[in-house]
Amino acid sequence: MDEVELRLCLRANRACYRRSVERFFTHVSRLGDGPLWYALIVALPVVYGSAALRASVHMALIAILGIVIYRHIKSRLVRYRPYTAHTGVRLGTAPLDQYSFPSGHTLHAVSFTLVTISYFPALGWILIPFAMLVACSRVLLGLHYPSDVAVGAVIGALLALASLPFA
Repeated sequence: MDEVELRLCLRANRACYRRSVERFFTHVSRLGDGPLWYALIVALPVVYGSAALRASVHMALIAILGIVIYRHIKSRLVRYRPYTAHTGVRLGTAPLDQYSFPSGHTLHAVSFTLVTISYFPALGWILIPFAMLVACSRVLLGLHYPSDVAVGAVIGALLALASLPFA
């Protein structure tokens, strides 16, 4: 499995040899660091009124829980990022931490997207493609293996879906 993942990483990472592709996915990844999600948490009540306050609080709680979960897993499993583990993988942007498994960016992109569209389905046409781009950016930029992103997406989906009955 490791060899298959490495080949996928190398193939995806080659896209970043085009400067415009690397810049685009670097911007997507940086927005996925938090700025877009923080802006969304603040903007929802501004745009939709006090009814959106519940959605914003829900997202904030999911953010905190997501951080606790992925940091716990990362500190226990200690999987080094592709660019550090394999010389053929080129780093496209600076990582936020040392380990790759699971992808916290993807976990949050999926959980925030699912929570937000459960309250405001019309935002799905923007958030779903953005979450997919965040997930792709992590592999393309040499920061994650495909399984890091897949597991991050699953954890994010489970976290969001498990929290919805409490909303």
